[in-house]
Amino acid sequence: MNIRSAENKDVNGIMKLLRQVNDIHAEGRPDIFIKGLTKYDEEGLKVILNNPETPVFVALNEDDILTGYCFCIVEDHSHYANLQPIKTLYIDDLCIDENQRGKHVGQQLFEYVKKYAADNGFYNLTLNVWSCNPSAHKFYEAMGFKPMKTVMETIL
Repeated sequence: MNIRSAENKDVNGIMKLLRQVNDIHAEGRPDIFIKGLTKYDEEGLKVILNNPETPVFVALNEDDILTGYCFCIVEDHSHYANLQPIKTLYIDDLCIDENQRGKHVGQQLFEYVKKYAADNGFYNLTLNVWSCNPSAHKFYEAMGFKPMKTVMETIL
């Protein structure tokens, strides 16, 4: 497996996985997500891929087929008066192709991102996970994540 920073040539493979992850969320929360769509369009994705504040990493199999991605966002807390001046790497989205799940692709991709964060002086990794996605909860807990805060809602 090869894990590296995403490039513009990865857009088609990433778009395929963006649909998969969106559909998982649309099944769990059809009141919020629209099945068959994606979080970004191709042009928006290219902007993200070329921004150093939004690093994206991809996992490719031995045939150079994209099997997973991890979107990240650099968060700098130094401009908040009441927070420690730490730098956080927020995992905005991590998806493994539905045909590759259970093959440790996610674990390898996560370990790569974790090393990237450590090597680049980040204090921590954070993420949000939807309560309608229990397999993601289980995965992140296995990777060592613990709840930091809880987002709550009431539907009106």
